[in-house]
Amino acid sequence: MAREDALRCLRCLLYALNLLLWLMSALILGGAAWIRDTLNTVLTLTAHTRLEEAAVLSYSSAVHPVLITVCCFLIIVATVGFCGTLRRDLLLLSWYFCSLLVIFCVELASAVWTYDESSLQRSDMISLKTRMPNYGLQRYQWLTHTWNSFQTQFKCCGVIYFTDWLEMTELEWPPDSCCSNQYPGCARHAHLHDLSELHQQGCGPKIYSFIRGTKQLQALRFLGVSIGVAQILAMALTLMLLWVLHYGRKSPEMDSASPAESAPANE
Repeated sequence: MAREDALRCLRCLLYALNLLLWLMSALILGGAAWIRDTLNTVLTLTAHTRLEEAAVLSYSSAVHPVLITVCCFLIIVATVGFCGTLRRDLLLLSWYFCSLLVIFCVELASAVWTYDESSLQRSDMISLKTRMPNYGLQRYQWLTHTWNSFQTQFKCCGVIYFTDWLEMTELEWPPDSCCSNQYPGCARHAHLHDLSELHQQGCGPKIYSFIRGTKQLQALRFLGVSIGVAQILAMALTLMLLWVLHYGRKSPEMDSASPAESAPANE
């Protein structure tokens, strides 16, 4: 009776851990997809500057292909573990344990390999101004689109202030993406009548804050540590479940052998 209670408890805990692994893996994949999209925009604006190197160092651990592949594989492994626990299958549970061990080692090696501190100075933001003169040129439409997307998403204008557009380009007023309420010609209207309609913060500090670490990046790091702890617990519980199931299969054989051995003695 005690063995059945222990078995039931171990199975319930493994069910919960596998569901947790599914959820955390899905959250990591979703967060990595969002960060990768924003990171591509930042890397376009900061190309060939120290900011680009700092951004890569800060976010390589969150969007590295190895870690994303591991999370995808972990969803499959958790499904196998769920099925093995449900069916009490020693082979599936053994494969589940070995897979978790391999995944954990890969995660640990990738985290150590991709970890590095970026030496970033606020003065490096000034280098962004070198990207501004190409805005609006026919052969740099991709850069124009990137500036517009970033200024719209992060609600900023220029590098330090919106006047950077007037200093670094031949524009008479900032792009329309600098407007808090965007419509064709809104920047011209704001520049001539009401400057408060333009975003007052520059994109330089926004990029600096993004590279130093966003809330999404901190959340991914927390999830990464949590998923590692969950894997360790799952491996420990799987070993205990394997032992209980193996012991449970041997016990009936021992019990059935005992009466057979005692029968001749009674005769």
